[in-house]
Amino acid sequence: MVASEQVLATGKQLDTLCINTIRTLAIDAVQQANSGHPGAPMGLAPVVYCLWQDFLRYDPADPTWLNRDRFVLSNGHASMLLYAMLNLAEVRQVGEDGRVTKDLAVPIEEIKRFRQLGSRTPGHPESHLTTGVETTTGPLGQGVGNSLGIAIAGKWLASNFNRPGLEIFDYNVYALCSDGDLMEGIGGEAASLAGHLHLSNLCWIYDNNHVTLDGPAAWSFTEDVATRFIGYGWNVTRVADANDLEMLARAFEVFQKTSDRPTLIIVDSHIGYGSPHKQDTNAAHGEPLGEEEVRLVKKFYGWPEDAKFLVPDGVRENFRDGLGKRGRDLHAQWSEGFAEYSEKYPELAERLRLMQHRDLPAGWDKNLPTFPADAKGVATRESGGKVLNALAQNIPWLMGGSADLATSNKTNLKFEGAGDFEAGSYGGRNLHFGVREHVMGASVNGLVVSGIRAFGATFFNFSDYMRASIRLSALMEIPSVFVFTHDSIGVGEDGPTHQPIEQLASLRAMPNLIVLRPGDANEVVEAWKVIAQLKHSPAALVLTRQNVPTLDRTKYASASGLTKGAYVLADAADGKPEVILMATGSELSLCVDAYEKLKTEGIRARVVSMPSWEIFEQQNEAYRESVLPSSVTARVSVEMAATLGWDRYVGPKGREIGMHSFGASAPLKDLLKNFGFTVEAVVAEAHKAIGR
Repeated sequence: MVASEQVLATGKQLDTLCINTIRTLAIDAVQQANSGHPGAPMGLAPVVYCLWQDFLRYDPADPTWLNRDRFVLSNGHASMLLYAMLNLAEVRQVGEDGRVTKDLAVPIEEIKRFRQLGSRTPGHPESHLTTGVETTTGPLGQGVGNSLGIAIAGKWLASNFNRPGLEIFDYNVYALCSDGDLMEGIGGEAASLAGHLHLSNLCWIYDNNHVTLDGPAAWSFTEDVATRFIGYGWNVTRVADANDLEMLARAFEVFQKTSDRPTLIIVDSHIGYGSPHKQDTNAAHGEPLGEEEVRLVKKFYGWPEDAKFLVPDGVRENFRDGLGKRGRDLHAQWSEGFAEYSEKYPELAERLRLMQHRDLPAGWDKNLPTFPADAKGVATRESGGKVLNALAQNIPWLMGGSADLATSNKTNLKFEGAGDFEAGSYGGRNLHFGVREHVMGASVNGLVVSGIRAFGATFFNFSDYMRASIRLSALMEIPSVFVFTHDSIGVGEDGPTHQPIEQLASLRAMPNLIVLRPGDANEVVEAWKVIAQLKHSPAALVLTRQNVPTLDRTKYASASGLTKGAYVLADAADGKPEVILMATGSELSLCVDAYEKLKTEGIRARVVSMPSWEIFEQQNEAYRESVLPSSVTARVSVEMAATLGWDRYVGPKGREIGMHSFGASAPLKDLLKNFGFTVEAVVAEAHKAIGR
């Protein structure tokens, strides 16, 4: 054997050693936890090794590098695959202050604590826990949906920040996905929109392993995936064996040379030992292999059968010489260019710094509209659109769109220079998601983890289609914004299929989600100000289709009380009410009118506006008591939605006016009378609460 052949053989042996290290770390972690999915990491180890070691532009010493390639593990059940890579690549931990530390993000001790309480290696990857995890994945389809948003962000950032000779952004997005990701409807939505937008920076790697949790994929999935994606406008290539590093490399090269469309790489793999001739049933079904099977597998790999969490000599060094060196060199080259960029374009460089820290620019709240008192009023979707447009002019990285309803929910950005984000023209700030609520939510999350303040909008009833994405934004602790209009039976003739009833209670049940249902136009202004300042919580802004009176703030309390979640809007003259009327949204004016009527009857009432329960609960006990004194047990809540949850505020002696059915199709005035949303009904319930 000549010297060059010996080097080649050594290189291949080292590749195999690294791949088997990834596999055995996954096997050992799952076995020790007695929980998890070893099969996918075993089958996909060569794929991820080839991508990370030879193609991914990523600096393990600084995982916050703005122009790093993004890797999304959409099949999050294969989490040990990612944790093993983060460990072997020696990716550094980022502290709470955003600074990179010398500690490893996933040291071997954390791999040994896989799926244990308080570890950085939970069952599915969580971005707020583990540095190097770009986005939280696991619910199938969400990761590929996020990857769409991250790719959109890449194109938008390049269009808005790159300057001649100074290319600050040109990163690629790689998403590893499974049959489940492609079966879920959101996967189809994401693929359709990515193809439409010609996102050439997006590559999905499809693990075609012929197995689902229940058994053979053929039981439920026999479509021609390649043809489907060609129909979506994707470039499609195939690798017949996941262990063939040469063919994998060729496929990644094809992606990198494709400049007019996204790429799908179909990789035929076999869950189990990594051999086309062997397949493991336990691994396929998401269970530990068992001690005896572990020994057999390690024997098959030529591994010491009794060794656990073994990282052989040469493995880490190999990653340092490959991924580490390439990433370090590319990052250094980029940093040199960025230093020049910062000198030439200091305002843009500062903008990027603010975006990375989720900070706001100076003057972000200037020129926000104020609305004069108006008995006829305006729909909160209308006032919401005006505030959004003012804010977006002040915050250049605030962008978003609607699920084909922008003209209806008033979320079009109409100011000069706003523009549309379209195929081949990626600088605009209006996104057109089409009728794709599922992936709109996931895309917004992808945009937000990329540093952009993004919103998605639709009718409130269709928030049901977006629940998984909303939930993940709350779990990830990212400030995604979801705008929901047509918020009640106020939709009228469209009827119960479009009238949201249970959605408010359902979203209020979600931890770390701020739900805001402002009661008039000036509360809308304050709601948007609260949303703009959020850093670690998403928000759901719930707005009306119908007009609501703009309250006279010289007569009633300032709308700024919204910043505390709930506040006293109108009070008894002596500050000692006999009854408290509480409401959100369009029902607030009903309580104000009832308050005025009760006053003429000599009844001392208080009106409390409660646009955000979550923010109110964050206030101290003294403030909450000042708004809802425990001594006043006569209370009435009014909300055109399910009453679930109001009992905590009205108490055992209080009354609740709400919805107990799915609504009906009729003109609004008839619906209000039929379901008891009238001043007379509120006054009657107040009398009952007082005991008169």
